[in-house]
Amino acid sequence: MTAPLTPPPPPHEHSSASHQGQPAPAGAHLAHPGYGAPVEPDGPGLKAEVRQAAVITVAVAVSGALLGVLWWWLAPSVPLVGDVVDKSWVVYLKDSEGEQAVGVDGTFTLLALAFGLVSALAVFLLRRRGGVPLVVALGVGGLLGALLAWRVGVWLGPAQDVVAHAREAGKGVTFSAPLKLGAKGALLAWPLAGLLAHLGLTALFGPRDPEPVEGV
Repeated sequence: MTAPLTPPPPPHEHSSASHQGQPAPAGAHLAHPGYGAPVEPDGPGLKAEVRQAAVITVAVAVSGALLGVLWWWLAPSVPLVGDVVDKSWVVYLKDSEGEQAVGVDGTFTLLALAFGLVSALAVFLLRRRGGVPLVVALGVGGLLGALLAWRVGVWLGPAQDVVAHAREAGKGVTFSAPLKLGAKGALLAWPLAGLLAHLGLTALFGPRDPEPVEGV
């Protein structure tokens, strides 16, 4: 006698058995909801970050003109006096023990620190996620802005030729010295303050990565 042949199950029954925990046949590929799905980029791309960094660099650097105007307006004047010795003009400090020159450097430094804090806050509010291009833009823009502020202040200040200024003012008449930055290290106050402030804002208020879930 011949045993009755059992017909193979229909395709839909085989598929349902696979879903119930039975192993899939060799060569079969199970679909996964996450496989093959397009991955959304996390934030703007590199090109967008570079464009934003370029705009920030220019904006921060140009704002240095305002710092230069404020420095010229708020910095104390250094009094000089001219005299004629052996038919030649000489210029002296009217108050040799005065601290006006230190006040000029201090005014620039304080203003640069304030501009660094404001620029860091503006960049952070613009893009909270930060990024290396934006941080570099903040530092480079702050340095360029400080250099521009220095040159603008010197240009707006009194004449650089103190001998000609003394002749114009007259012998024994007090006049203001040219505006100059004695401590060139003050030029780093803006970029350093901006970088440190931005780092602190990002650490305190920046977006956090999701914490991993146990067992996943």
